[in-house]
Amino acid sequence: MTIDYVSVSSLKVLPGFKLHLEFSNGDEGIRDFSDILSEAGPMVQPLRDKVMFEKAFLTYGVPTWPNGLQLDPTNLHRELAKQGRLSHPIAAE
Repeated sequence: MTIDYVSVSSLKVLPGFKLHLEFSNGDEGIRDFSDILSEAGPMVQPLRDKVMFEKAFLTYGVPTWPNGLQLDPTNLHRELAKQGRLSHPIAAE
C-alpha cells in the first residue's frame, strides 16, 4: 500500500471546536475535534478552552497549538478520507 504524504496548506478555526483544513494535494475538509477533546491528557486538556483551541496555527504544514500539541497531517487526511469528509474543489476557470 502506498502512503501519500500531505501537509496542511491552510487552516481556519470554525465554531464548535472544528478546523477547516486545506491540504497540499488540493483536498479540503472539516475536522471536528470534539472526540479528541473528550479524551484525558495534559496536552488535550488546555484545548477544551475555546480561546486556546482558537489559537491553532501551522508549523511547516502541521496543525499546532501554543501548548505544543501537533497533529499529523497525513493521518488527519486519512481520517477525513475514510469518513468521506474530503472534497477536491475544481479551480475556477
